[in-house]
Amino acid sequence: MSNLEPHPAEERVCAGEIDPALPDPDTELLEPREVPLGGPRAMLVRRALPGKNRRMVGAWCFADAYGPTDVSPGAGMQVPPHPHTGLQTVSWLVRGTVHHRDSVGSDQLVRPGQLNLMTAGHGIAHSERTPADAPRDLHGAQLWVALPGADREGDPHFEHHADLPVLDLPLLDRAGAAPAEPPAHGARVTVIMGEVDGRRSPARTYTPLMGAELVLEPGARVRMPLEPGFEHGVLALDATVHTLGHRVGAGSLLYLGQGRDHAVLHAEERAHLLVIGGEPFAEDLVMWWNFVGRDHDEIVRARTAWEQGREAPAPGSRFPAVAGDGGAALPAPDLPNARLRPRPRHRP
Repeated sequence: MSNLEPHPAEERVCAGEIDPALPDPDTELLEPREVPLGGPRAMLVRRALPGKNRRMVGAWCFADAYGPTDVSPGAGMQVPPHPHTGLQTVSWLVRGTVHHRDSVGSDQLVRPGQLNLMTAGHGIAHSERTPADAPRDLHGAQLWVALPGADREGDPHFEHHADLPVLDLPLLDRAGAAPAEPPAHGARVTVIMGEVDGRRSPARTYTPLMGAELVLEPGARVRMPLEPGFEHGVLALDATVHTLGHRVGAGSLLYLGQGRDHAVLHAEERAHLLVIGGEPFAEDLVMWWNFVGRDHDEIVRARTAWEQGREAPAPGSRFPAVAGDGGAALPAPDLPNARLRPRPRHRP
């Protein structure tokens, strides 16, 4: 997915419900902004991360949620070939399909409940398009994970994981206790990356982190296990989720901070949400357009390499052609007049 904000060097946030009284003071609610995705017939997405002050949750540095969108009248998601460096893209669907192609030869449909994970390393190009025979509704998210310094210049590669570990969370009563045996089902958890409660995803990670989808049943209240050494966030994908005194609306991300071994989550209607987390990322980043680097000159080199080969990419170049996609590649935006500065994961 491409960051098509008109001024990608600029970042913008936030506000704030402990269950059931005041919001937990160690939390931060990041409200999303609408951003057009792809070309002249752009689909709008809701971007919660990076925010103005909170730019990362662990190594997670970017979070877009989109839909549910009726794609039958139009083109749906049509993101032409575009580049990435220094990150992993995590594509997750609740409904619909998206066709992924990339410059290492991958050709894969993204389907609900399956993980498409692309590691850009030194450089990769890809496209994402709604297929002509796609279901009517499109609903999902894409997130980016920053690669640490030791791995960010590695070779690009792609992973598709159709069989991910799952676990059920029991229904809690209003006092926070599990009902008598047998416990009623409150939520299904799919482990997308990392580990949750002893279930580990096969996806490759480069820093200690986790990501999981929760599907909360209507009216359910559940206890989601967390790793106390991680910082965590909750990204609502459709219905409003209640946790730690906050109402987290669709597209919003609630930052939970560190030191928690669980969070109690509740929704009045069936709700899809993502829980992400990881060890706080130690390196300051320059994030501009689709590139994650460490300084201004690195971003300039990546942009120059893309623009020089965009119309006729050569084999062996930093960004080879996306095989099977004949559409015109996206041009890079103009760089700002000022030098891009590395920024920490959080601005006090």
